[in-house]
Amino acid sequence: MSPNTPTVYIFPPAEQPSVAVRGSTARYAVSRIFCVGRNYAAHAREMGGNPEREAPFYFTKPASALVPSGATVPYPPGTKNYHYEMELVIAIGAPVFKLTPDSAGAAVWAYGAGLDMTRRDLQAESKAAGRPWDTAKSFEQSAVITELVRASETGPLTRGNISLAVNGVPKQQGDLSDMIWSVPEIVANLSQLYHLQPGDLIYTGTPEGVGPLQPGDMITGEIAGLPPLTLWISEPA
Repeated sequence: MSPNTPTVYIFPPAEQPSVAVRGSTARYAVSRIFCVGRNYAAHAREMGGNPEREAPFYFTKPASALVPSGATVPYPPGTKNYHYEMELVIAIGAPVFKLTPDSAGAAVWAYGAGLDMTRRDLQAESKAAGRPWDTAKSFEQSAVITELVRASETGPLTRGNISLAVNGVPKQQGDLSDMIWSVPEIVANLSQLYHLQPGDLIYTGTPEGVGPLQPGDMITGEIAGLPPLTLWISEPA
């Protein structure tokens, strides 16, 4: 085949997942989504874990799981315990590998507010059986995100309110300074395991107060300095 011959696909390729950027018509193309587990001590305790400062651990979601803030999503199949988790999201802006925490901050191109949606009953079953969390975390429409705001506009987000309410009732309330692992430490640690690239998002963990949702619920979330987040839950598809 000639190098100039266009590729022909059996089925049309999926649309490139991307996120809106504040103040720009250009979008941030997403290739990978990494999520940090139990990065707030109080949440680690409510999930039955040990909040000691041990090495962070990660799970992933497909980029196709992205949903923009303001959307309505159906209650997902296969669960009776569908949970919200409000999180700060990092967007990587440079190819980096094996960073130190002192240099990792420069790799953060933008921030967003996000939700790591979770089928909690499936997660509990996986934990009990010593199995991966994929069915609990990596499902359709499980990675909600606001538009991104450039780090050059926000500066480093080291502290500030992170909160969530369901139908106007406060459920999660914390501060970004409560994170066990800071943003530069997360980026540095993850870069020991992966060659990070522009297009990588990192969901950085959630404060305590996670809980179940029902069809008809409205989620509102806030992180200081970032756009507000909203999500509506509809009946199962």
